[in-house]
Amino acid sequence: MTFTIRKLAALASLACMLALSPALHAQTSGDTSGMSDADREKLKQEIVKEVMDQLRGSDVMEQAVQKGIQDYILKQQEARADARKQQQAQADRRAEKVRPVSADRDHIYGNPDAEVSLIEYSDFECPYCKRFHPTTKELIDNSGGKVNLVYRHFPLSFHDPGATREAEASECAAELGGNKGFWAYSDAIYKRTKSNGNGFPADQLVPLAGELGMDKDKFKDCLDSGRHADRVKQDLAEGVRIGINGTPGNIILNNKTGKALARPGVQPLDALEEAVKTVTSGDDGKDDGQS
Repeated sequence: MTFTIRKLAALASLACMLALSPALHAQTSGDTSGMSDADREKLKQEIVKEVMDQLRGSDVMEQAVQKGIQDYILKQQEARADARKQQQAQADRRAEKVRPVSADRDHIYGNPDAEVSLIEYSDFECPYCKRFHPTTKELIDNSGGKVNLVYRHFPLSFHDPGATREAEASECAAELGGNKGFWAYSDAIYKRTKSNGNGFPADQLVPLAGELGMDKDKFKDCLDSGRHADRVKQDLAEGVRIGINGTPGNIILNNKTGKALARPGVQPLDALEEAVKTVTSGDDGKDDGQS
């Protein structure tokens, strides 16, 4: 940036000199036949020095430099905005390849037949997911059955072994307690974990199931068997394939049209609600099939 500003300043100086070159030419184009080449060159240098001194004493050069800087910053801002738009469009196209929601396969909070789904690829040990979790539930509770929440696993390697172990434990909760059991167990994990890989003691996974009314022996047998490990790996692989690279990885999907928007990270409630409007109204500027 400093180099660019210096370059702009030099260009501004050159521009000012060129603009004044007629005057310089007039002063040096008179009868100098009696002068030596060295004297003529000295005269030119003196005139240039005088012109530059006058410029430095005015705000002409400063204005030229400032305009150059402002133009440069504006172009950089426009370039970054264009890049963000292109990245978002690419992310949305990849999001539309997300696996369709299935009541037989997915963990769904809210109306299973909702028009729109918030599909969240999440990690029980992610502090951002913990913070975001209440917002996802609020979106569904306020939607009047229009939106549901679909939870898919995306345990990050640097949060393991805790994240993957908790994901498998939540599947055991679903095995023993159905959809209701899954959400009760997941809500409890998010509420109690301190996050970042070791936020919830591994030896408390089974007792938590018992606290929620599940058979602890059956839960322990399920967890120790590792029979839900493949399910967690499948969710993770699906997420990677459609561009999820962090958590929470969110996709707003219109289950009727297939239109989808990628909205990664901890999104505020109003941003989620706006995304729901977009996928149901075509306001994102995409071709919705209407002419």
